[in-house]
Amino acid sequence: MKLKNSILAAVLAFAFAANAFPDTKTVSPKREFRGAWMQTIAMNMFASMDETTMKAYFCGVLDTLQQAGFNVFIFQVRPQADAWYRSSMEPWSSFITGTQGKNPGWDPLAFLVQECHHRNIDIHAWINPYRVRLTSSSEDMNDPFVRKHTDWIIKYGKSLWFDPGNPDCREHIVKVVREIVRNYDIDGLHIDDYFYPYPIAGQTFMDRNSYLEYNGSGLGLNDWRRENVNRLIEELHAAIHELKPWVQFGVSPFGIHRNDKEDPDGSHTAGLSNYNDLYADALTWMREGWVDYCIPQLYWEIGHAKADYRELADWWPLHSYGTPMYFGQEVARSMAPVASNIPQRERKALSGEQLSAKIDIQREKEGVTGSCMFSVYKLLENPKALDILRTRFYNEPALNPSFSPDTVLNTPPAVSNLHVESDSRYGKCFEWKVPKTKEALSKPSYYVIYRFKKEEELNLDDPHHIMAITKTCIYPLPAQHPSKGDWVYVVTAVNRLHQESEGTRITLRIK
Repeated sequence: MKLKNSILAAVLAFAFAANAFPDTKTVSPKREFRGAWMQTIAMNMFASMDETTMKAYFCGVLDTLQQAGFNVFIFQVRPQADAWYRSSMEPWSSFITGTQGKNPGWDPLAFLVQECHHRNIDIHAWINPYRVRLTSSSEDMNDPFVRKHTDWIIKYGKSLWFDPGNPDCREHIVKVVREIVRNYDIDGLHIDDYFYPYPIAGQTFMDRNSYLEYNGSGLGLNDWRRENVNRLIEELHAAIHELKPWVQFGVSPFGIHRNDKEDPDGSHTAGLSNYNDLYADALTWMREGWVDYCIPQLYWEIGHAKADYRELADWWPLHSYGTPMYFGQEVARSMAPVASNIPQRERKALSGEQLSAKIDIQREKEGVTGSCMFSVYKLLENPKALDILRTRFYNEPALNPSFSPDTVLNTPPAVSNLHVESDSRYGKCFEWKVPKTKEALSKPSYYVIYRFKKEEELNLDDPHHIMAITKTCIYPLPAQHPSKGDWVYVVTAVNRLHQESEGTRITLRIK
């Protein structure tokens, strides 16, 4: 990466700090998606919290993630046909207050956007597109929203679902997403693995009427169902980027696309199939460019008899069509004792947990640039998992993978007038100016400050040299310094697409 020169010599005295730099032996990528999911479906604990308590809880969660090195928070804002945000289309979620439609008196999503960005964590709003009620009762049929849309809804098992084959349902879901993207400064819109419902033995999903009415192409039932989901994915992608091209649209499909007994090109597994059973064709979405990232849920253990983590970790990157890919990791299962069917030499190497080995495998895979942990709650219950991530894998800062919605780089201009200034609040500080740009996508969103010994190569691809990531154009000089001599600091600007500018540098002489 090129550097724009702005060299200043300053005489400063700092004491040596042993922990000023992390352990240089740990090698981490500079860019990595480090995400965590936080579901709200059936999380009834929130109903007992008032606004102050819930805000404090969320801040505690985000502080924990920030301290552990995470940079993406995926929060379930629409667990069913309801909202954790102010919506003109669907009722407030019962999981906030305990009562469907009851206004909590504040906006959780607006609060979380603010708190995430304050910590330089991206927030992706997670929705479930088709679920209307997780557990339905006779009272639900009298709910104003359900009663208004009875022709859209199918009861299956204990749940109510929007009919994916009804075009009115698809139009409604797209409008819901438009409302979220338009009204909130989110960084991503996210869907997980619930499309057509998971099959229930002995029960039929009753969509025959819509199949007969809306199947103008004469497709077989299974292909028609997949085409319904394809249309939704394509339309959501277009709607999101029409409103805000920097908002990423990501999907986290079930971990098995197809088994090789169903398709010779499938994975060597023997489980439920994303393609055959949920009618979700993630490979088509990636091939057509309808998703900006994919997080297959590789929740099984290394050595699992029917769905070996290693097998799936090999299979998915070979079928990504160049789409950015991250692996979904199941925390509880990854921290459980290693299964007895795993070879003894591997069991010994895994030391009683698989999370470390799984992330090592993830980092080895070309085209896989991060992981997402399920879930925040399990991370909080597993201090050892957090410690593994914080001390071994996420001990260096990481920028998110860059993103180009139109395949065009919108790199921000380099910062200018980098200098040292005395500030009444912070004492001596770095300050810089940001050149104006008319291009919305080129505007800086945050800044990265690197530090090098004068004789070192100014390698901005080495995260070991990242001293700070900040939202402001002013940053306090470090109160402590590794050693005397000349030190070079480099500042870059990064836009909402995580594209980084050239660096501007300044030299400080430490005595």
